[in-house]
Amino acid sequence: MTATGETRNFRTLFISDVHLGSKAARTELLLDFLKYHEADTVFLVGDIVDGWRLKRSWFWPQGCNDVVQKLLRKARKGTRIVYIPGNHDEFLRDFPGTHFGGIEVADRAIHEMADGKKYLVLHGDEFDVVVRNARLLAYLGDWAYDVAIAINVVLAAARRRLGMPYWSFSAWAKLQVKHAVNFIGEFQKVVADEARRSKVDGVICGHIHHAVMTDIDGIHYVNTGDWVESCTAIAEHHDGTLELITWRDIKVTAELHALPAPAKTKNMQAA
Repeated sequence: MTATGETRNFRTLFISDVHLGSKAARTELLLDFLKYHEADTVFLVGDIVDGWRLKRSWFWPQGCNDVVQKLLRKARKGTRIVYIPGNHDEFLRDFPGTHFGGIEVADRAIHEMADGKKYLVLHGDEFDVVVRNARLLAYLGDWAYDVAIAINVVLAAARRRLGMPYWSFSAWAKLQVKHAVNFIGEFQKVVADEARRSKVDGVICGHIHHAVMTDIDGIHYVNTGDWVESCTAIAEHHDGTLELITWRDIKVTAELHALPAPAKTKNMQAA
């Protein structure tokens, strides 16, 4: 469902924060994205599976199976897939260097772009003080986000009935909290500092569900976003340039273009 309906081919794709096992995971949009986007290498940059929520209550609909099968199928067809676990799928951190169905597990990676620039690739939760030092607070935040998602569903339905555009309460609420403690800015700075220590040109991470590409004191900071709300991915073209793809917006635009034109009514003149 690209603008032209054709499959796009890239050198590398970076996807994170899918949260399979969560009711908020947009599996249908991710499957659609994977259908129309191919790459030589795919980095899964953490929180692909939401182990925290699965521990609380098991939720694994067919869409979750379909995403896993789609990725395994790509691996069988020759795509290199590297899985870098995050805090929600931290159980995989016990298996660095292991291959599952052709998918490599790594704690972090250094990826060299086609133009020779090197990027540190990691999830980023190790720089989140809340997650690292206070697991109880992290779980509470996770529960609070579930509530915000539920509110968002109700608000979105009401706005649709009123003919109003989509507006995400949970994304807004999360941004308010993050900005209140200056979390995003601090997170970006700390991750960029880690890239600088690693002597690379940039860093690609996930974790905070805030897709962006920006320069921070000479380091190219890239965040992949998420597949809970924003539905974003980072793509490396074959010349090494990076593109931030917001699939939700592209799909909506494509669907609108596919709608039939409204029927024209003829003006009837009185005899």
